[in-house]
Amino acid sequence: MEPSKIADYIWEIPRDFKAGMRVTARVIASDSLWAGMDEGVINQITNVACLPGIVGHAWCMPDGHWGYGFPIGGVAAFDTEVGIISPGGIGFDINCGVRMIKTDLTIDEVLPKQKQLIDTLFSNIPAGVGKSGFVRLNRPEFEKLLISGAAWCLSNGYAWDSDLDHIEQKGKLPDADPSAVSERAYKRGLSQIGTLGSGNHYLEIQSVKFEDDCDRETAGLLGIKAEGQVVIMVHCGSRGFGHQIGTDYLQSFGAAMKKYGIQTNDRELACAPINSPEGKSYYGAMACAANSAFANRQVITDGIRKSFSQVIGKPPERMGMHLVYDVAHNIAKFEDYIIDGKSKKLLVHRKGATRAFGPGNPNVAEAFRKTGQPVLVGGSMQTGSYLLVGTKKAEELTFGSTLHGAGRVMSRAQAKKRVRGSDLQRTMEQEGILVRAASFAGLAEEAGFAYKNVSEVVNVVNAVGISRKVARLLPIANIKG
Repeated sequence: MEPSKIADYIWEIPRDFKAGMRVTARVIASDSLWAGMDEGVINQITNVACLPGIVGHAWCMPDGHWGYGFPIGGVAAFDTEVGIISPGGIGFDINCGVRMIKTDLTIDEVLPKQKQLIDTLFSNIPAGVGKSGFVRLNRPEFEKLLISGAAWCLSNGYAWDSDLDHIEQKGKLPDADPSAVSERAYKRGLSQIGTLGSGNHYLEIQSVKFEDDCDRETAGLLGIKAEGQVVIMVHCGSRGFGHQIGTDYLQSFGAAMKKYGIQTNDRELACAPINSPEGKSYYGAMACAANSAFANRQVITDGIRKSFSQVIGKPPERMGMHLVYDVAHNIAKFEDYIIDGKSKKLLVHRKGATRAFGPGNPNVAEAFRKTGQPVLVGGSMQTGSYLLVGTKKAEELTFGSTLHGAGRVMSRAQAKKRVRGSDLQRTMEQEGILVRAASFAGLAEEAGFAYKNVSEVVNVVNAVGISRKVARLLPIANIKG
């Protein structure tokens, strides 16, 4: 049987679509997004549906596009007793994620210092391939960071007391195991805390805009109180450290699959049983990378606060530079869900997808029990981003998950053929968006036309009810790694 539309914005791919599917696959999309979904997404999400121990449905969000192993936008949950853990369901940039910092500044106050701000930020926060950060760590101290995550930043002066409650899982995955990390990964990670990286990573100054269907009451509860209010968004992850961990375990899992008699349709879905020594070792290393990413974004936040203070001439506290939230996009987490009427512990893989727990969930900080967990959706550097909140429906339908960004519609190579980075920089400046980039080639890869319409993908998840729109965030200035 072929895929069919089973509800508004939900498309189902039946189990008999491909031999070996253990569950159905579902894609959340409008008619136009579905029509434009590349065949790689369908192939990959149905391969995911074949993995041992998968529960419910294999999901793909409306920003879905071809990835490594899972599609970007893929979500799948596995029974902890018989299921697997797969690096291809988490990603190489483990805990690539987004955080948002609010200010009490207005766009009218910031625009006169727009150039000075972005130049200062570009000078203070290293961006680009292979850049080292200003935080110098020895091996024992780095291992402490890998275990503690954002809490290490609080102990070492890079965080405010209030920050940790505004980070997903307080910026720390449990069971991090530094002994499960290779020497090569350590060598790559030691010098990269406090660095933005490259690819689609960015630091962006934004202004708030409320569309008609935005929830302004919830916005106020999150500290977003007026149009034109200035916020800062950061998108980055675990850098080369996480990439090396992903590489190491993908290579080693080939032998594990033979040992446990596991077969997959795609070598990129190499995996091991969750409770096997190999699976536990990868989870421990993955948690280390996730914690390093939380710490990385926190150290960058410290640099942002200091840079704004340097330019604006006020302490960051007086500018109200509090953290709104920090979300993880590439991660696996143990979470409890009702399956066949019983509570079960599952390992939820989110690959280019965001946790979206709703109001009242005990696993979010007290500050968000009324609103639901904030969800940060990065668009393109030309079109803007969104602040959403999670919902109970997401917990019931999609394992507490929603989209993570706009989603690419063309490869980086294709984007570079269509525009020169220097020309794009000039165009953006004419649009009132200042941009600083580590390389013009990298800038061209991230042109707005390379992405889906962020408003369309956000409107889809808002209509389905797995997250709610709170505010749109328009770019003022951008640093591209």
